[in-house]
Amino acid sequence: MSLPPISSGLPTPLLDALRRNAAQQGRAPQVAPAAQAPSFGNALDQALRSVSSAQQEAASLADGFQADPGSVSLEQAMVSMQKAQIGFQSALHVRNRLVSAYSDIMNMQV
Repeated sequence: MSLPPISSGLPTPLLDALRRNAAQQGRAPQVAPAAQAPSFGNALDQALRSVSSAQQEAASLADGFQADPGSVSLEQAMVSMQKAQIGFQSALHVRNRLVSAYSDIMNMQV
């Protein structure tokens, strides 16, 4: 997946998550041809799905460690939780920037 040049303003962890998610899928998503065009909305949707899956993985590893510490290592659970936290913070940062940009545009005088 090649990201358009406009996405260079995104935080590095979010861009890395987008690239990892695209590499893991290894194929184009099964969607209508009109929706396959690269856009900020598609990239944001994919990034949020990646953050959500990282959070679900972290929760399942944490639950697995609590249920049976021998089945999941503490290090694996903690690293997964940190990855999920970094992804969430990046998504939150992007959301805050979008809200700020929207507010600036709405306050412009025409």
